[in-house]
Amino acid sequence: MNLPVADSRKLLITGTNGFVGRVLCDDAMRHGLRVKGAVRSARELPVGVEPVITGSIDGKTNWTDALLGVDAIIHLAARAHIMKDTADDPLAEFLAVNLYGTENLARQAAHAGVKRLVYVSSIKVNGETTSATQPFAELDKPDPQDPYAISKWQAEQALRRIARETGLEVVIVRPPLVYGPGVKGNFISLLAAIDKGIPLPLAGINNARSLVYTGNLVDALIACVTHPAAAGQTYLVSDGKDVSTALLVEKIAQALECGHRSFYFPPSLLQAAAALLGRAKQAERLLGSLRVNSQKIRSELNWVPPYSLEQGLRATADWYRALRNGL
Repeated sequence: MNLPVADSRKLLITGTNGFVGRVLCDDAMRHGLRVKGAVRSARELPVGVEPVITGSIDGKTNWTDALLGVDAIIHLAARAHIMKDTADDPLAEFLAVNLYGTENLARQAAHAGVKRLVYVSSIKVNGETTSATQPFAELDKPDPQDPYAISKWQAEQALRRIARETGLEVVIVRPPLVYGPGVKGNFISLLAAIDKGIPLPLAGINNARSLVYTGNLVDALIACVTHPAAAGQTYLVSDGKDVSTALLVEKIAQALECGHRSFYFPPSLLQAAAALLGRAKQAERLLGSLRVNSQKIRSELNWVPPYSLEQGLRATADWYRALRNGL
């Protein structure tokens, strides 16, 4: 992190056992913060984290014990984006956790005297795609397009209302695709395909996408907890180096220390084929652009990502190889 942290404030982290949560716990403690970890059931947490079992998160969760003695919160826990959602009413399911659960936590936090709540939202609040040259920025008009993004945007609005009513300092962070050890979904599928030498028709994709490594994201979140200037702000974060899908394949192959078998196939035909197979949204993540302008957090909080894209991919590749080898 770029700012010295030398205090003993107590931090509540929700979603502690998640992909980002465990890294955040370790980094927060490394910077001298005392950490409570909110979990749904008794599971192993990083050494030094004080566990608090809260059960499911919704509009009725009792946060009394979790909030005792807490100065600030980083709220990671959420119903995550699901590619093939089988819920009868996906929006209602997302709102129950991401809106009502967040609103309930914030109101109880304000009542308990918590000073600041950092909310991890999503770049999907801004929209699904950008042009290759015009990145998303904090002042852009929100354009959430699916139930997950809508629930995140409504939660942001609810937090702003609570901040005005109670004085709770709210900070909102919208990350793009997060990668690092423990990553799942399309990213680990891409790692596996490259590692196995599977031919990929991605050499002709000349898009631009922003990513954020877990180490960079948690560093930014700690800055948002500790820096006085962060109060009331919304920030977009990224590694600071946008890549095309074709270049990402090359960099992953370098990190895995293997070759890759990418070949050219017209992107328009790829899009058409994906649509016929019912995978248009998945294809858009490979073919389209989604760029983030992270200049605001850099200038206001003097934040610089501590890890480069190459370092993040190397750490992710090392984890993947260990997983593949059963280590």
